[in-house]
Amino acid sequence: MSKEIRLNAFTINSPGHLSPGLWRHPDDQSHRYTDLRYWIELARTLERGLFDGLFIADVLGVYDVYGQSADAALRSAAQVPINDPLQLVSAMAATTQHLGFGVTASVSFEHPYPFARRLSTADHLSGGRIGWNVVTSYLESGARNLGQAAQLTHDNRYELADEYLEVCYKLWEGSWEADAVKRDAERGIYVNPQQVHEIGHRGKFFTVPGFHLSEPSPQRTPVLYQAGASSRGRQFAARHGECVFVAAPTRGILRRQVDALRAEVVRQGRSGGDILIFNQITVVLAQSDAEARTKFDDYRRHISRDGSLALMSGWTGIDLARFDPEQTLEHVDSNAIQSAVEAFTTADPGRTWTVNEIADYCGIGGDGPVFVGSPGTVADALQAWIDETGADGFNIGAVVNPGSFADIADLLVPELQRRGVYKRAYREGTLREKLFGQQAGLKDSHYGTRFRV
Repeated sequence: MSKEIRLNAFTINSPGHLSPGLWRHPDDQSHRYTDLRYWIELARTLERGLFDGLFIADVLGVYDVYGQSADAALRSAAQVPINDPLQLVSAMAATTQHLGFGVTASVSFEHPYPFARRLSTADHLSGGRIGWNVVTSYLESGARNLGQAAQLTHDNRYELADEYLEVCYKLWEGSWEADAVKRDAERGIYVNPQQVHEIGHRGKFFTVPGFHLSEPSPQRTPVLYQAGASSRGRQFAARHGECVFVAAPTRGILRRQVDALRAEVVRQGRSGGDILIFNQITVVLAQSDAEARTKFDDYRRHISRDGSLALMSGWTGIDLARFDPEQTLEHVDSNAIQSAVEAFTTADPGRTWTVNEIADYCGIGGDGPVFVGSPGTVADALQAWIDETGADGFNIGAVVNPGSFADIADLLVPELQRRGVYKRAYREGTLREKLFGQQAGLKDSHYGTRFRV
């Protein structure tokens, strides 16, 4: 019998995410992304579907690699315009009880001292339901606009990220003792100064001498998501990650990524089961396979091919405008997302991709696979992917918002529940407790616990 399947909704604070051009579809409401009511309605839909969390992507930069210009990204709304994701969480948390929130934030462009406070604040206000998707960024445009001549190299970005996490662990785990807050009105002591400790950090990238500004939040350290599938990314994910996000286009590639990630986790002194692995997918649902195929064909008529290639050029760091459309993409070294280059070049020796094929594939759902069919057909596919790869669940992107997520909540989830592979109620507690059935704080085997008071 298949294990329980876990689902995150995958979106972005923008009118376009992984299906460029679909903002033109009459069923899509993503143009409402600046309206807080839109996000509250989405959160309630996801909680109705018992989603583990809303995973919010982010980029601090524009997709200007394709044709050496941002024009295609702007025309197709390929993740631009885009607003800050963290500011959405408080409103959505206030109108839900259980839904988790995984917010993407880059270590490359913000000092860890104020950022740690923002995450602690979000964890407090959400009742311990915040997660952080730790990214190192891959768009040169983001680095330039923050005054950097260029990004650090791929592996050096992870070196910075390791130290960034060390600073955060010291602030979250090691600065305040658990009972430092007294709130003793009679003695006039709100906080016992002897139980608040300066972290005294001085490293290669950061100097942080003082103590954390926030008192301990329900989880202290938010649930840590990571999206590292390159060799260096796997090392980082195995040390820090609790939930790992990958985007494998085939089961064979996903199986190899899962095996490599769990093996690296064990090498880091943890258990292979200490991480949950989610693969990016997109689902198109209807009552029957024929209806779903008709819906999918309708969606495809709204694809922006230039938007698709703008996204893929940004992810790989390769200007696909320089290639003949029928030319096969060959592996090149990249300072962007190395696993994205590998997925369409060397990851599957039996498959080659032309630029045209990449544009078609990425037009719906970006660089992840798309499942089209009835609830039964899609449930069969999801179970097969879980059984054959050892992954734990899926980050599901929307083709049209919020309709794609409503279809999952109302059509797919009941079918998965009928098969006994999807929960019928949330666990109580914080996001970490809901995901892992353990304490609110980091598991003792996690690297971050060595910085505890």
